[in-house]
Amino acid sequence: MKPTMRVARLHEINQPMAIEELPTPQPRATDVLVEVKACNIVPNLPNVLASYSQWFPQLPLPKLPAVFGLDTTGVVAAVGSHVTDVAVGDRVYVNPGLSCGACRACRRGEDQNCNSYTFMGYFAFGPDGQRRYDAYPYGGLGEYLTAPQRNLVKLPDTVSFEEGARFGYLGTGYSALRRAGVGPGSTVLIDGISGTLGLGTCLSALAMGATRVFGTGRNADLLEDVRAIAPDRIHVFAAGSGDLRSWTLEHNNGEGVDVVIDALGPGAPAEAYLDALGTLRRGGIAVDVGGMMERPQIDMISVMCNQLTILGSLWFSTADAQDMADLVGTGQLDLSILEHHTFPLEKINEALDNLPARHGGFSNFISIP
Repeated sequence: MKPTMRVARLHEINQPMAIEELPTPQPRATDVLVEVKACNIVPNLPNVLASYSQWFPQLPLPKLPAVFGLDTTGVVAAVGSHVTDVAVGDRVYVNPGLSCGACRACRRGEDQNCNSYTFMGYFAFGPDGQRRYDAYPYGGLGEYLTAPQRNLVKLPDTVSFEEGARFGYLGTGYSALRRAGVGPGSTVLIDGISGTLGLGTCLSALAMGATRVFGTGRNADLLEDVRAIAPDRIHVFAAGSGDLRSWTLEHNNGEGVDVVIDALGPGAPAEAYLDALGTLRRGGIAVDVGGMMERPQIDMISVMCNQLTILGSLWFSTADAQDMADLVGTGQLDLSILEHHTFPLEKINEALDNLPARHGGFSNFISIP
C-alpha cells in the first residue's frame, strides 16, 4: 500500500477536476480501506455538480475541494481492528449510502430513512450530510477510499469490477421491485425502460421471475434493442404512439399491470407518469425511482377506489445489494448486455466533457485508476 494516492479532486464548480496526490487514508476500527479498481462515471455528474444547488437545495454537495465518484468496486487493502467479516483481498462493491448508525431508523435497519443519509462521493439528503462527508471524504475517483464494513458487498468471482460498478443503478430498480413484491407471475411496466435506470430495472424484473415486462421510451430503435433481450417476455411502447393503457390491456390479456416502476428522469413531463399510473390493475403498486421534477395532478378518488399504492423508493440497502450480487454471480441476473467504456483516472475531465454516444442504458462508463 502506497503512502500517497492519486485522486481527481474538484476545487470549484464548473472547473475541471485536478489530478492530485493525497495521503492514503487509514481505516478506523470498524472501517475498511479499498483499493479502487473501477468507478462508474455517472453521465449526469456534470449536471449534479453545476445545477443541483439550484435545482435541489435540499440535496447538498460536499464542501469543496472534494473527491467525487458514486459507485465503486475494488479489493480490500486493509481492515480496522474491529472488522470481523471482511478480509484483505476480498473483491467488493462499496455501497455509498452512509447513515449515522444510531438513530431509530438505523437501529431498525432502515438506513435510507436516516435524516443524515448521504451518498459518499456525490450528494446528501439533508443538512447533516457534511458530517458523513467528513467521516468518509473520498469517492471512487481515486486509488483508495475508506468505508464502513457494513457498506461492503462481496462480489462473486464471476462478477467483473466493471459490472459491479453498475450496481447503483441496478440496485435502485432491484430494491423498488422488491418493495412492490415482484416475483413469478408478476406483470411490470417500466416507464423509461431504455435508460440506464430503466434497463437495470428490466434485467432485475426478468431475474425475479416477472412474466411480462412492459416498457416505454422515446427511441424506437433503442426500444427494439431492449425487447430483443427477451422477446417472449418484454413488450415495448414508443411514447406518443398511441394510448398506453389500451396498448397494455391488449398485450396483458385485458388486465392492468401489477406494478409500475417510474424510472423517468427529473426533466420528464408529469403526463408521462400519469399515463403509466393509468395502466395499473385494481390494487396495483406504483414505485417512483426516477425523481421527476414536475408535480403531477393525481386523481385521488381513482387511487382510493382502485386501492392503488404509490411509493417512493430511495437507493437500496447493503442486504439488497448482496442478494443482487449473488443473483449476478449465478447468472440469474444477466449483465452480459452491458457495453463497457473505460477511461483512466487522468482522463476524467475529457470523459465527462465528451462521453461516447450513449447506447441508452446499455452503455456503462467506467473510470479505472
